[in-house]
Amino acid sequence: MQDFNGRVAVITGGASGIGLGMARAFAGAGMKLVLGDLDTEALDAVTEELTTAGAEVVGRRCDVSQPSEIEALADRAIDTYGGVNVLCNNAGIGIPTATHKMKLDDWRWIIDVDLWGPIYGVHTFLPLIEEQGEGHINATSSMAGLIAGGMMGAYNVAKHGVVALMATLERDLRGRKSPITASVLCPGPINTNISRHSVQYRPGQAKPKADGETSGKVASSIQAILERGMDPDEVGRLVLEAIGSGQFWILTHPRWTKTLQKQLDAMNDDWSLPKA
Repeated sequence: MQDFNGRVAVITGGASGIGLGMARAFAGAGMKLVLGDLDTEALDAVTEELTTAGAEVVGRRCDVSQPSEIEALADRAIDTYGGVNVLCNNAGIGIPTATHKMKLDDWRWIIDVDLWGPIYGVHTFLPLIEEQGEGHINATSSMAGLIAGGMMGAYNVAKHGVVALMATLERDLRGRKSPITASVLCPGPINTNISRHSVQYRPGQAKPKADGETSGKVASSIQAILERGMDPDEVGRLVLEAIGSGQFWILTHPRWTKTLQKQLDAMNDDWSLPKA
């Protein structure tokens, strides 16, 4: 898909972070936008920002863990623009906790948002995009979807699932010669508020200290790394370019694949698991 002007894109988690970066890049390319997010205040502000800049954009509160809300987001896109060309399953959360201490409710919550959200998105939007005769589906995974570090069990599981989902989808689409393409975004550290937002929207609004001192220190360390990370607007431009050029893998920090190669080498050499 080289010509983005006038095409319709739906972005979940579109009111901040990487989703907002995508929205700005897509709007700059002339796309019409439908943004979904739980934060209605931020969603209204972003909609106003982009509209003032000349973009056509509508927003809708959307909890991606609920299939009915994904369907309502699709309805909003069809009712407003008559079709959908691009879907970015971007909304995500994560809470750092040791595997043996993670509550089952947190496992369900993180996997519901980070994995079932993209599954619902593909299920709902793929038929709508295919009706247009061209289009693309992207999902945001993470380098954690390729390399499972410690303290992020549910997040790692979900993000590995997103990689598997999108790789399978891409191969299935090619197998039946569909005009629709797919890609997966595996970012490294990006300057977003995902850690704070995850705590804000965690069921019961439990605080990180409830999971112990270690989890709190890890959360603070992760947030500090993120704040030194890549600008989300740059990520948005990378995604736009990748969709236009037909890339499947979208890597913000390609040098990190050396860690993945180290893991593969150890798998072949002595079947061990090296440090991530």
